[in-house]
Order: sequence, then C-alpha cells, then structure tokens
Amino acid sequence: MISKTCGYAIRGVIFLALEGNINRKIGIQEIAEELKVPQQFMGKILQELVRKDILKSTKGPHGGFYVNDSILELSLIIIVEAIDGLGVLKKCFLGREECSNENPCPMHDEFEVYRSKIFETFENKNIRHFVEHIEDGSTFLAI
Repeated sequence: MISKTCGYAIRGVIFLALEGNINRKIGIQEIAEELKVPQQFMGKILQELVRKDILKSTKGPHGGFYVNDSILELSLIIIVEAIDGLGVLKKCFLGREECSNENPCPMHDEFEVYRSKIFETFENKNIRHFVEHIEDGSTFLAI
C-alpha cells in the first residue's frame, strides 16, 4: 500500500533513531550502505523529511542526519503522510477513481477491513515501538 520511497523513509527514520542523536550525525553514505538503498535516492528522501521537520541535518565535515528524542514518539502515519500522503491508504484496491461506502467496488467491503487495520497500525505505532523490537533482537532493520 505504501510506496518503496515511503518504506525507505520509514527505514531511514528508524535507523537514525537507533544510531543517531544530536551528538552523532550520520552521513548519507553510511545510512545508504547500512540499509542497502541507493545513496542518491536515500539522500533525496531524507532531505524531504528534513524539509518536513521530521529529521534534522547539518552540512559540513562533521555534518549528517540526526534526530532528537521526540522522534521516538512519532507515529508512522506522519512519515506516510509526508512521503505518500494519506490518499494512498484510501485508494481503491481495484484502482477505481470513485470507490466509497456509497459507491463500492466489488472488493470494497472485504478490503476496507484491512485498510482500516493498516491505517490504525500506522497511526498507533510509534518509532519507539520499532526501535525496542530491533534492540531486543525480535526484528531486524537491515539484512
């Protein structure tokens, strides 16, 4: 449901929440290598998150991307909205322009349950949740 770009953005934010802070800025090369994402593509994604005030960055020899502690409370829906917009979670499964409860496609009722659950997950899970699961070894961010 979300774009590859949005998936990379979420992975980037989680990586920075794990590894970076105001005292340790991480360069785009390290981020891209760790996450196995093309460097230029990742750079554009992270710059967009900086423009949307989700991440921070500084330029120069000791520059890079970083986060502050408040990022841990950020829900995933904020990142999805910044990159893909919320419309991606409302699109018709069959690609119809007008699909709603009043004008449903053949799969609308079945798909609506899953769409609602995905939206709820993005809204209710914050970065802290994913960082904790990575730190305890129950999930993994990079290969």
